[in-house]
Amino acid sequence: MGNPIEYEVRRSADANEPRIDVDIHGVTVVLPESENARPSRLLKENAAWVVDQQRKYDSYREQVPDRTFEAGECFPLLGQDRELVIESRQKHEVDEDSIRLRKSAVEQSSVKRVLENFYRSRARDYLTDRTDHYAEQMGDEYEKLELRNQRTRWGSCSTGGTISLNWRLIMAPPDVVDYLVVHELAHLTEQHHGREFWELVGEHIPEYKEKAKWLEQNSTNLIFTKSDL
Repeated sequence: MGNPIEYEVRRSADANEPRIDVDIHGVTVVLPESENARPSRLLKENAAWVVDQQRKYDSYREQVPDRTFEAGECFPLLGQDRELVIESRQKHEVDEDSIRLRKSAVEQSSVKRVLENFYRSRARDYLTDRTDHYAEQMGDEYEKLELRNQRTRWGSCSTGGTISLNWRLIMAPPDVVDYLVVHELAHLTEQHHGREFWELVGEHIPEYKEKAKWLEQNSTNLIFTKSDL
């Protein structure tokens, strides 16, 4: 098989079956807490796919934005690049072309921290709204929504009904966000990635393959800082 594959093993109460996650950070074998599967066997059975994914992310890593977190730099919000403005004002605001941060908040902390808090706040409001919208449309009830900075996944759905979404999704286009929301809500009904699951996703996001492809090809643009790697 050539060079051995370096990987981490993680047990998760949210996992329904063993899986391999490959992203820009590396390879992670995720096992349900009660699963006795051997990670090495799972990797051996999927070696060609894992190596192909690793090569793809090696090329992505070279595309990670080198952000300086300075006024005048552009940052994406819901798929549109906006200029970062730091000025004396009562509160942070966003308009069609810019993200405007309160100068006094930046002076007490840093541009990076204030901007991340701004993103997280926007993500909480926006993702809650979209999750509630599609939960009603799909006839689903979820327990709660959690925002995370997941290293290997954009979202997850626990068997207890907790939907977890990465706060950095607020940087992606609205239709891509909707795809991720529907993807995780669909797991409340179909706890797998089989035909029934994708049919359910397709009922609400007919062009889901296109959205998934966008996320795969543009995920590096949604990396907040190189320290996330």
